[in-house]
Amino acid sequence: MGWSLPIFRIAGIQLRIHVTFLLLIGWLAFSYYEQGGSAVAASRVLFILLLFACVVLHEFGHALAAKAFGINTPDITLLPIGGVARLERMPEKPMQELVIALAGPMVNVVIALGLFVAGGSQAFLNPSAIEGGGLIAQLLTINILLLLFNLLPAFPMDGGRVLRALLA
Repeated sequence: MGWSLPIFRIAGIQLRIHVTFLLLIGWLAFSYYEQGGSAVAASRVLFILLLFACVVLHEFGHALAAKAFGINTPDITLLPIGGVARLERMPEKPMQELVIALAGPMVNVVIALGLFVAGGSQAFLNPSAIEGGGLIAQLLTINILLLLFNLLPAFPMDGGRVLRALLA
């Protein structure tokens, strides 16, 4: 993908960051700094970077599931709107497509469960903790939202691919 910078390679998959993602982080950091100073900017940018780390893990879920079926993923690119795992080809069998499509959201389930055990359960007992700045609670919430958003039955969302695989 043009205008993207290679960051590192894991399991033969190149992670790339699109220049617009870096511009977004810079713009947000500047905006947050203007609103509340360096501490606010640092904490909010840290949250965004952790959110995108979850997105990267989600995309690696798709890529590693595809690899199990002999489908390589040359790269994953981070964009301001999320991540894109570029598979060499589409799976031939509907069951393979189903597994690959569900692998990313299942990574978010695992992350959410880990965050719940690590203290995010307090968010369910005290919902104000989410808005109050609890990082674990915020990441737990965002992973649940990522799971639900990605399972919307619209193409090219994961949910659309799941629906297509089930209909096939």
